Amino acid sequence: MKNKEIGVKKIIKAFTCKWRFIFFSLWKLPMAFLARLSVTELNFERSTVTVPYNYWNKNPFQSMYFAVQAMAAELSTGTLVILNSDGQNISMLVTALNSKYYKKATTKIQFICLDGSKIKIAIQKALQTGEAQICEMQSKGYDLNGVCVSEFNIQWSLKKRGSAL
Repeated sequence: MKNKEIGVKKIIKAFTCKWRFIFFSLWKLPMAFLARLSVTELNFERSTVTVPYNYWNKNPFQSMYFAVQAMAAELSTGTLVILNSDGQNISMLVTALNSKYYKKATTKIQFICLDGSKIKIAIQKALQTGEAQICEMQSKGYDLNGVCVSEFNIQWSLKKRGSAL
């Protein structure tokens, strides 16, 4: 149990520590580095990712490019998948993404995913059955005034990896 706690703390620190996330994103997620995404909160139930509105993230219509918002929303769900599957041999893949946009994103946007319990159940089922499990997670983006500017539903496929021969 103690090793599991150490692993969980390392994962949380890798994502939430500014410098560690910069190096991680340069190595594994270079577009996240260029967009200046940051994970500001991460626990088993909730993940928060922020993305600034800046020159690199804006479109010709003076709002944040939709793909940057999708990247931040996907990271907010993906961090929960990684944290909840710690130590398990699980393959994870985004299989669908739906989005709705309510307002122009012209400030720093905070994407919040509260679906940690859903992903934990899906991971447990994948481990028990050995079959792929589908889990749909939601991430909502809020501007600095607390107004929801976009909403993403991201479908993850989770499956226990086969053991190496």
